[in-house]
Formats: sequence, C-alpha cells, structure tokens
Amino acid sequence: MIKLHKVKKIFKSKTQEVVALKEINLDIQSGAIYGIIGYSGAGKSTLIRLINMLERPTEGEVWIDEQRMDQLRPEELRKARQGIGMIFQHFNLLWSRTVAENIAFPLEIAGVPKKEIDQRVKELIDLVGLTERANAYPSELSGGQKQRVGIARALANNPKVLLSDEATSALDPKTTDSILELLQEINKRMGITIILITHEMHVIQKICQRVAVIDGGEIVEEGPVLEVFTHPKQEITKEFVKQVTEHQRTKETIEHLPLDKDSFILKCTFVGETASQPIISKWVQTLGIEVNILEGNIQYVQGASYGSLYIQVQTSEAKLKESIKFLESCQVEVEVVQSVNG
Repeated sequence: MIKLHKVKKIFKSKTQEVVALKEINLDIQSGAIYGIIGYSGAGKSTLIRLINMLERPTEGEVWIDEQRMDQLRPEELRKARQGIGMIFQHFNLLWSRTVAENIAFPLEIAGVPKKEIDQRVKELIDLVGLTERANAYPSELSGGQKQRVGIARALANNPKVLLSDEATSALDPKTTDSILELLQEINKRMGITIILITHEMHVIQKICQRVAVIDGGEIVEEGPVLEVFTHPKQEITKEFVKQVTEHQRTKETIEHLPLDKDSFILKCTFVGETASQPIISKWVQTLGIEVNILEGNIQYVQGASYGSLYIQVQTSEAKLKESIKFLESCQVEVEVVQSVNG
C-alpha cells in the first residue's frame, strides 16, 4: 500500500543544509496499523509529511496504492490527497464551526452535494460517538471529543490511508486509550491503513502490528511489535521499550541491593505461552533452588503476552548453570544482571 524507497529530505537555507531524513526505506501493507516512533527532532513528522506530499522528497520515491506521489502534477496530487486523511496533535478544528460543520468542511471543498454531505456527516458523528454533540462548538468539547471530531473529519472523504501525527500526546492516559480503541475499531471496520507517529511506546504497544524506530533521520530498527518489544537491538529501542516494561524501582533495586556471596540476580524473560505457565515453581521444585522475586510484570501485544521477572538466587556457580539450562529448556530467556561470587 505505502512504499518509501531511498527517500531523503534536505532543508536548505542561505547558510546551511539540514539533512532531516537519510535514505528512508519503508514498506507498509494495506490495512495495517503501523507505528513510527522517535524522540523530538528525529524526523518522524517530516516523514509523515512526505507521505501526503506536504513536503516533497529531495531524493527517492514515495508510492501509495501503486501511485508514485512525488511525480504527480498539482491537480493530480490534490485528487490523490483525498485518499489520505490526517489527524493532528492539536486537533486543527475550525473554532467558528460546529462539530457537524467541521466534519462537513472537506466534503464541501470536494464539491459533494449537500444531501450526501448531511448523510456522511451523520454516519461519521455516530461512528466516533458524538451523536449528542453534533451542534456543539470546539470550545465546548473536551480534548478527547475534539480529537474524535478530528478523526471524523479525516474520514470524510473515505480515505484509504489515515495519518496520525502525535494525535494522542496532548491527551490524558485514559482518553488516549479510548482514542486508540476507536482507531483500532475504524481499522477493523473500514480496512483503512493507519500510520501512527508517536514518541510514546504505550501507543505502539496498544494497537500497532509493526513499528519503525527513527533516530537522527534514519530508520534504525523495524519489525513486528512483539519482536521489537522482546528483542530490541538498538539502545534507543531499548529505551522506548523500558517505558512500558520496566519500573524505576527495578533499576534502583538492582543497582543498590546488597548481595551476599554466591548470590546472583537474573532477568528472566517470558514470551507467549511461557508467560502463563508455572515455570518458576517447577524450577524451584526440580532443582531445590530458593529464589526471591524482586520485580515482575506481564504486558500484552497483539494478543500475545510477554514479561520479565528479576529474581535473586543464592547458589553455587554450578547450580546456577544448571538453573539457566533448565529455564532455557522451558523457552525462558535468562540474563545474569548482577553477581557476587564466593
């Protein structure tokens, strides 16, 4: 559905050149919910603006639905953009228009007959759960309601692609979850390809199937969300994953916990079925090990569970090796994160 091939973007001024994107390659399947995560200044907003051609690439190709966007003439591009919806961090609503009038605006621009506009607006208001607020103005709405109007407006022209640029970062956690659930429902019901730009790993975890990590204008890591969560390769990816998988107390416990001799702290990582099996109990019973669980959590991504336990063990080197072998035979990944040998 969406393909970026060797895309590069350079912003030029009289005194310097700023390379915002460096040879980006992405392939996003039709009907996917795809996340692009990065810190401020990483290039993610520039990237999303290249997809709908609000910015043109300095080099490379941008394809949407087998149409090369960067080679379209202005009139062709205007038509192609009707197939791309956009939702924004700060809503971008027209404050002098009601909810219904905001949603109708792109249809009016497209020259759709009024009867069809009225029908489409009603459908979209119902879809986003604002039936009772059709005649309200943006100033009378909560942040979550404003974003629902923004989503409805983005869907007005029946787009094939929906771009979300930090659409939940101005919202509280509960409202964020409700907006993400709405986007997930829209994706399932309408089959729209959704691209989420964010700096919050919770957003990726909640609804995305694949994720690309962008840093310094480059895609440094990409893959299925569960794979990236459980086996992050780059340091920046590990930082993002820690947003939702580790608590600060874990780090402090590990760094400051006094250990006796022949004592070890293990990080045990569980994925899929192993996360719901009594493996630690079997380990203790089988090898006669005494353990102290310091911290643990289970997360859920795309219907699969994964999690980690930090465990303190006081035992011999030989018994430790035997324990690691047992745990790994149960499909548990084991890392020795701290030790005090006798």
